[in-house]
Amino acid sequence: MPNSIRTTSNTQTTTNRTPATFKAGDSVLWAAVSNQSYKLQSSKDKHSKRLVIRHANIEYTFDTDGRSSPEDALPSLFHDTPANRQAIATLYSGKKTSQRTVIDMTEANDNEVIVMSSFELSDIACDLESAAVVISDIGKLLALIHYEKIEPHVAISMARLTHDTTETWHELLQSQLGSIKETLAMTRYGKEGSQ
Repeated sequence: MPNSIRTTSNTQTTTNRTPATFKAGDSVLWAAVSNQSYKLQSSKDKHSKRLVIRHANIEYTFDTDGRSSPEDALPSLFHDTPANRQAIATLYSGKKTSQRTVIDMTEANDNEVIVMSSFELSDIACDLESAAVVISDIGKLLALIHYEKIEPHVAISMARLTHDTTETWHELLQSQLGSIKETLAMTRYGKEGSQ
């Protein structure tokens, strides 16, 4: 993607908006006990929706939200992902490792996501903001011409500059759009559009 002038530098870390859900067969991490992975199993009690982990020949049960009891403030289980494994390994080793901060803005029913750097997102946001300013300026110029607030020879010069500006921004936004479409082509949205 083409580089743009950055006007934003503020970053925030947020947590997932929807709590994780678990089902039998999921590989999970139970940080309070160890840094190894466990496989969740269905309860032997057919009337129970609780999930089971067998550790040291003892069965421990959890709700589908990863809590061992409804009174728990936070879940005890985490999905076995590279990021979660790294975080839990850090707890057990006492060493701080570099880790990405992932800001998850997906909904619970999103089954396909794109991970992009905050730099790329900032690049797109800066370009959109700058294009919006240019469009607003063009609107103001057209209003001045319409209400005959500027001399005709000045209007001709301003129109020439406006034309060059709109051509430049058109190329820049088309380039951004091309990059976004390339990424979307790898997703189901790109596959749906090509059918």
